[in-house]
Amino acid sequence: MKFPRLKLAIPLAAGLALSFGMAGTAQAIKKGGVLTFVVGSKIPSYDLHIETTFGVIHPIRPFYSLLIRINPDNPSSPTDFICDICEGAVPKGTDGFKTYTFNIRKGVKFHDGTPLTAHDVVATYNKIIFPPKGIPSARKAFFKMVKSITAPDDFTVVFKLDFPSGSFIPAVATPFNIIVSKKDLDTYGYEWHKKNINGTGAFKFKEHQPGSFVEGVRYEGYHHKGKPYLDGFKAIAAPKMAVRLQAIRGDRAAIEFRGFPPRARDDLVKALGDKITVQESDWNCALFITPNHKVKPFDDVRVRKALFLAVDKWAGSKYLSQIAIVKTVGGIVFPGHPLAATKEELVKLVGYDPDIKKSRAEARRLLKEAGHENLEFTFVNRGVDQPYKVVGTWLIDQWKKVGMKVTQKVLPTSPFYDSLRKKKTFDVSMDFNCQSVINPIADVSKFLGSAGNNYASYDDPVLEKLYDQMLRAGTEKEQRVIMRKFEKRALSDEAHMAVTLWWYKINPHRSYVKGWKIAPSHYLNQSLDQIWLDK
Repeated sequence: MKFPRLKLAIPLAAGLALSFGMAGTAQAIKKGGVLTFVVGSKIPSYDLHIETTFGVIHPIRPFYSLLIRINPDNPSSPTDFICDICEGAVPKGTDGFKTYTFNIRKGVKFHDGTPLTAHDVVATYNKIIFPPKGIPSARKAFFKMVKSITAPDDFTVVFKLDFPSGSFIPAVATPFNIIVSKKDLDTYGYEWHKKNINGTGAFKFKEHQPGSFVEGVRYEGYHHKGKPYLDGFKAIAAPKMAVRLQAIRGDRAAIEFRGFPPRARDDLVKALGDKITVQESDWNCALFITPNHKVKPFDDVRVRKALFLAVDKWAGSKYLSQIAIVKTVGGIVFPGHPLAATKEELVKLVGYDPDIKKSRAEARRLLKEAGHENLEFTFVNRGVDQPYKVVGTWLIDQWKKVGMKVTQKVLPTSPFYDSLRKKKTFDVSMDFNCQSVINPIADVSKFLGSAGNNYASYDDPVLEKLYDQMLRAGTEKEQRVIMRKFEKRALSDEAHMAVTLWWYKINPHRSYVKGWKIAPSHYLNQSLDQIWLDK
């Protein structure tokens, strides 16, 4: 019996490019120059397999390659994938969509001179999908369908799946899945890449001064002929948004790949006119409220529901979208995708009723019933202005309206991650689900207690079973039905975590930066191999 073709995504609207300069014609690419950009976060480690932050992707991704990637000329499409270190077309799948065979390019070398083979790809994906005990993997849950990865010869990699899944290829294209050397893993161990870099990307590592900058230089042996166009790049660490804006305004940096709020965009355009180009897009990223289920009273579902009921998402969207990089009220799936909840479906979930008075009355009732009318707790947040601190301050005010007394504890990026991953003693924390390729079934794995990037400390076998059913569903219609059950269980029945608002991406950059196109994620299109400077 032929398995039906799976569909998990449809083309979304392309990123909106607003050029405030003169309309230009096609230009000849100019080679040379160093791209300087600013990064609003520090680097927890170099290992993209365990990290989830743009603070690592932006400065470190250019040193590495992927097996496949989103087409850099069409990054707004969730379905346009091309080979990176593989060659030919991205495989469609055989054996009823259970076998995927990748042909690996010959002649690719790591920056230390070691030839890349299929065995490096196998070792990489085994580290991601089947990591040794004690080795974290933030995207392990993306690959629940994978049975095995083998290399029948030096230039062929075969993925065998337990069952067909339309989320497999988008998961492979995730930009955190950098290809590392098997020799490095065998020689130095699985934690070596936290502090060391050896990739096959467009740029070779030159220098990192922690808290200051990362530099890379052109890799002359890069496997995409004629690229990169740049001589190198310099990623400047600048946690404060005002510093990043002034750097672009004063031309000490050309671009910030993450995104600025509306007012910052307007100020840059007003000041610089045709020297600035603006690109905008919906953003596959959302901030979460994550209660620690192992810390009382957040082991009580009534208290967790009260947390979520107190927050007025609808009014918050109107207010915060004017000052922050957040905008859309949505559920667990990227808004606008066929698998996302409609507004009629959303309003039935805990914390989505437009009648905020009714919701807050219920929040007070639940707190009283649970014996916590005057609930006090500490809210841990990440020390990044946009949108973490802005949204965090708003949340504190929302909780105050139902009598909660909340202290916000803002931590730099590394201690923030330690609080979530290692210490796990927080009461309630800001959390996020920022994904790259729009791949809803993989993206919502964040809600599984077993997921490597879930920090709420709970087990939910019912949710695990629903997820497994959704992975195996053969049609989008079936997937959507199960997704609604999964969403209701996670957000309403158990109130494991809550989505605040989905983000909106605004990238103003110097008009001499050419070749880069916005994507619905600040993780995508960051190889920098297609960028050139018109200077």
